[in-house]
Formats: sequence, structure tokens, C-alpha cells
Amino acid sequence: MKKLSLLFLFIFLTIFPLSASGNKEEVTTKKDFSILVFISGNLAGSPPYQKLNDGAIEFSKKHENIKIKTYEAGFNQAEWESQLTSLVATNLYDIVLTTNPSLSEICDKISKKFPNQKFLITDAYFEGNPNIATFEFNQYQQSYILGRLAAMISRSNLKGIRNTNKLGFVLSQEYPLITEQILPGYLDGAHSIDPAFTLDKRIIGNWYDADKASELTSSIINNGSDVIATISGSASIGVINSAKENNAYIVFHNDNIYNQAPGVVLGCGAMNQDKLALKILDDAYNNKINWGQAEVESIDSGFIDFYSEDPIFIDNLPQSIRLDFISWLNDFRNGIITINK
Repeated sequence: MKKLSLLFLFIFLTIFPLSASGNKEEVTTKKDFSILVFISGNLAGSPPYQKLNDGAIEFSKKHENIKIKTYEAGFNQAEWESQLTSLVATNLYDIVLTTNPSLSEICDKISKKFPNQKFLITDAYFEGNPNIATFEFNQYQQSYILGRLAAMISRSNLKGIRNTNKLGFVLSQEYPLITEQILPGYLDGAHSIDPAFTLDKRIIGNWYDADKASELTSSIINNGSDVIATISGSASIGVINSAKENNAYIVFHNDNIYNQAPGVVLGCGAMNQDKLALKILDDAYNNKINWGQAEVESIDSGFIDFYSEDPIFIDNLPQSIRLDFISWLNDFRNGIITINK
């Protein structure tokens, strides 16, 4: 009888293995996941676009079944909608990842024609479309940080300081994010040092004309500004070169460019497109995106910050300014000081 029982147990386990009872973890595989990275401009000379693409590539390295296509649409905004429509019409992409405030309305129009297409848009704020999720950087905060530092530099005894209460800003274009967040934040940051500061602003008219950017920067400096900010894409090299030639200084949005002009570029703000792209693509892959909603990424999220650990920054900003600025910045990072817009 004992031998018979053991034989029965062996047959039972053979026919009904433990995995049938749920003790063995089930293995599932996800289908191929295809991403279109739509660059509304060119990667070269555009740090936010390059970082967006870098984040997508980093995401693809985490999974074997990711396919990525990067499309550079160029700077002719009138062509973006037709280009993106043609790409979406192929029905090849699970997700369109892009960045630019202007892309929200374009993607909204396209989604009406292709209701199964999903869009992730950074550096934009748009709600209400169940196929779109947007993630806006708090550019007011980044600009406030840079404006405060610019004013501190302009109050220093560095070579070339003109003591005129004027700060400069060279822009490729004006659009709502510039007028509603970036310029007010920059000036408010400067006013936290001294309300007497004013802003001398110039517009290039495109994102690539470095010669015109250089001319405008020289004009600003000749008009009395000693610290210049710029958001001008690949044209920013003209701003930097003019500052070098005219003994002026640069604070820079969105990327670490200290090594391009040590001693001239004295502060760089961080807009971590790569980290944000990696996070939201991972969320989309795992069905965790809040479609139809907009998120604002502030300094507490880690996607807006300032490059304060770079040795070039530490070596070239005078210690008397740097220690005061970093003390304030750390209080801001830790929530002791709050800046909201």
C-alpha cells in the first residue's frame, strides 16, 4: 500500500506540476514598443533637443523590444504639422515624443485625425486631450536663479563690470513661455538683489544666425550691460563670442556649457530633458501616464536645477559671490526658500 501511494504521488506531480498551482512565476513578454522622437528643429546646437533624444536612447537600452526613430524637422515651423502628420499616418509608432510649447496645438489637431496615436510633449502645458500628456518645466524658477546670479555678478568687481544696473538678454524668438515665465523670472531674480536692475532685450528672429546674435550682443554690451543671458539655439555661439571680445559675462539656460568659455560663462541652469524623457517613456511603457493631463516640473522634481558642482564654475566664479549664491540655492533646493509663479 505504501509503494502504491508513492507511485500515485509521483504520477500526480508529473501530470500536475507545481507551476499549475501558481507557485511558479509566470513569464510575460511585451510587444515591440516603437517611439518617434520628433525634433522641432535640429539636434546640432540645441541642447534641449539633444537631451530629449539622449533620454529616449537611454530608455531603449533598458529594454530589448524598443524601436526609436529620430526625425529632425528643421526650423520652419510652418512645416512641422505636415511633417508630423505624414509620420503619424504610417501607423508605425506607439508614442510620439517631442518638445516645444508650439507642438501641443499641432499634436491636438493631428490626434483628431489619428485618435489612436499617443503624444508625450515636454516643455509644454496642455490639458484635455486623452491622447496627449504634457510636462512643463518651471522655467520661471530656472530664470529666477540665473537672474539672481547675474545681478550678483553685475554688482561685483570683476573685470568689465560697468555698474549701470542693466542686464542683457538675447532671444531667438518671443513666445508665451518667454514672455510669461522666462523674462519675468529673470528680472524678478535680479530684483531680489536690487530692484534698480532693468533688462535690455534683443530678438534675433531665428535659431541659427550666430552673426546677428553677435551683433546684438555687442550692441547690448555697448549700451551698458555686463551680464548677458541667451536662449538662441545654435546662434548662441555668437553671443558667447561677443561676450569674450567685449569683456562681458554669460549666464546660460538649459545646459552646462562652462567648458565653451571658462571665465566668461559663469552660470548654467539645468533643464534635464534626458532624465524627464527617460521617466515618462518608462511610465508610458508601463501604462502609468496620466493622459489628458499636464504636469509642472519644478526644482523639487530634479528636472530644473543649476550646475553648481562643475569645477569650471567653482574655479571661475569669485568665492565671495559663489558661497553666497550656493547658500541661497541650497535653501531653495531644500524648500527653505520658495519661489512660485
